[in-house]
Parts: sequence; C-alpha cells; structure tokens
Amino acid sequence: MKMQDLSGKVAVVTGASSGIGQAAARLLIAEGVRVVLVARRRERIEALAAELGSNAVALTADVADPAQVAAVFDHVQERFGGLDLLFNNAGLGVNAAFEDSDPADWTRMIDVNLYGVLHCTRAAIPLLRGRPGAMICSVSSVGGRYGVANWSVYSATKFAVVGFHDALRKELGDEGIRVSVIEPGAVRTDFGANVADAMAERWAQLDAMAGEDVAQALVYAFAQPGRVLVEEILLRPVKQTAP
Repeated sequence: MKMQDLSGKVAVVTGASSGIGQAAARLLIAEGVRVVLVARRRERIEALAAELGSNAVALTADVADPAQVAAVFDHVQERFGGLDLLFNNAGLGVNAAFEDSDPADWTRMIDVNLYGVLHCTRAAIPLLRGRPGAMICSVSSVGGRYGVANWSVYSATKFAVVGFHDALRKELGDEGIRVSVIEPGAVRTDFGANVADAMAERWAQLDAMAGEDVAQALVYAFAQPGRVLVEEILLRPVKQTAP
C-alpha cells in the first residue's frame, strides 16, 4: 500500500510549544508539511518556527478562547486557502483526589481539553472540505479509556474527546474527512508539572515514551491513503501494564 506524499500539505498543531506538539511539528516539517504552530507561549513557538524554517508559522492563541481560535483559522484560510490536518494536542491535567480537587481546576481542564478541541475542530471543518486525505486527529489518553485514580476530571475530559470523535467520524466520513484519535500512555513531557517529582519517578519506572513516539503515530495515520482511516491508536510503554 502506497503512503501519501505529505509534501505541501498544511497542518495546524495546537500545544506546539513543547512535548508531543513540538515533536509532531518537527516530524511534519521533515515530511514537507507546512505547519502552523499554535500555543499560548509566544516566545517558544516563535523560536521553534525560526528553527524549523519557512514552512513553519507561529500563531499565539489560547484554544479555550473561541475568538482567538477563529483568528488562527482565518489566518490559515487567507495564507494557505485550506487545511489538510488539524492536530488537537493542547491539553492540561491537574493531579488530585477528586474529593480534594479545586472546581477552578475542573474548569481549566474542561476549557482546554474539551472546549479547545471543539472550538478548533468546528473552525477547521470548512477548511478541510475538498482536500484529499484531510484529517482531524486529537490527543486523548489511556486515561480516556480507563479511569485513572487522582486524575478523575482529566480522565472525564479525555473520555469526552473519544466520544466526540466517534460521533464526528460518522458525521464527516461521507465527505472524505478522516477523524482519528490517539490515546497515549506515559509520555515524558511538561505535562503534570504540579506533580513533577512523582511523574519523573513513574516515567523512569515505566521507561516512558517520548513525544516523538506519539508524533510517529500521528504521521503514520495521516500518511495513509486518503480512503484509509486509522480511527484510534492506543499506545503505551510496554512496561505500563495498567493505566
């Protein structure tokens, strides 16, 4: 089976300033994709765009803000005339036993992990129409398939992402727009900064994945022939035998 040539395709990567998003941007650029880097940290994505070269564009936005999201996709339309890949990667997790958790943190996680995906996806759909092999791919989590203690609200948002994608796949499939979800297990990223020491210990025990491992899964799915949908990829370190 011949894979797609990705040269000249246009991608939007959210949460591109670090971790999985940054790794995805690097790998897509290496495949000849023109990549729009989206994140809140302006300096980081501008530095990354400068490093990656003329095929990278940095746009600062908070995906939880629909007006900022609309501005990103207006720019994509004006500059590129359309879109081939939306990678909804921006995410936030706060570790706490649910009884002790802060409702303000619930709101932050729901705003980024769920509303961010909804805002970006709705803005992207008109730009994806008519583009062969177009794809929406979002990052859920192993915690979006199996609830994880002390990550209850985060898990809930990631379950919602999976459910949303299953429904959206049925809405958009007839138009040739592919809808895919990636569910990573333990990945060494900036994620989990409020429990950095515990996360570092767990990553060492599990021989955790790198952002590049998840980026490879994204490119594998995107590069399939346009008629082929890799609907769901759940990947974890081989030593991570439980959520």
